[in-house]
Amino acid sequence: MTDAEHERSGLLDDVSLRSLGTHAVLYGTAILMAVPYLYTISRSFQPRRFLTSPKPFWIPPEITFEYYRHILTQSLFVQWTINTFIIAGGATLIILVIDSMIAFSLTRLDWPGQSVVMGVILASFMVPYYMNIVPLYTVVSDLGLVNSYWGVILPAVASPLGVFLLYQFFRDIPDEYEEAARLDGFSTFQIYSRIVLPLARPILASLALFMFVYNWNAFLWPLIVLSDQAAYTLPIGLVNLYQGNITTPGLHMAVTVLASLPLFIVYLFFQGEIVRAVQIQGTGTTG
Repeated sequence: MTDAEHERSGLLDDVSLRSLGTHAVLYGTAILMAVPYLYTISRSFQPRRFLTSPKPFWIPPEITFEYYRHILTQSLFVQWTINTFIIAGGATLIILVIDSMIAFSLTRLDWPGQSVVMGVILASFMVPYYMNIVPLYTVVSDLGLVNSYWGVILPAVASPLGVFLLYQFFRDIPDEYEEAARLDGFSTFQIYSRIVLPLARPILASLALFMFVYNWNAFLWPLIVLSDQAAYTLPIGLVNLYQGNITTPGLHMAVTVLASLPLFIVYLFFQGEIVRAVQIQGTGTTG
């Protein structure tokens, strides 16, 4: 072999070793992060005598569905899940529509006071959430929205995070796309709906997932607004379920598995768009 071939072979070996080490670290980290979830799933299927045993069992010697039957038949878990889906899904959908329109008007249109509006949106990040609870509850109560879905959804829609994220993305879309659309006779709304939104699909998917998970896990505000047990969201209902079953760890594990499953399914649907959004933000391109 020539010196050039030896050098090329050495570089390939270095790349292979570096790639092998990187994958080993990543897979090792992934396994470590998965261990608690796998252990939770295993414990949720174990009879109580194995749960209270000093010896932990990773693979249950005996499987029981008692805890899952109890949750699905003797509690309002299904109703709480439906409530949470309606609230989280409704809030997410409204956030995507309204925040995308606001971000479009701030970046693609020209009207007086744009910088002032954006400044107010940015300044709202500095206001602690807990300062708004009392006046917000007063407004919701005056509107007759206490103990209703809208009483939880509408305040969640007021989050400025979506506007900020979409503003950054819409601003980077080349003006040539809009100019070409204008030449083809597109109206402003058509540019928004047929040009900008399709280009923003990855960032919209990421925002949708983030807001859905945030509203799915929301606890304080739904706890304040919702007083009827049948109207509870899943986090509130699970706390009540825990309080009455302190000495049943298997039930707690089963609840954790069932409560996490919808979020896991939603993430599987959006993971491709999330990766693409990260790539786009990293490269600064929208095409």
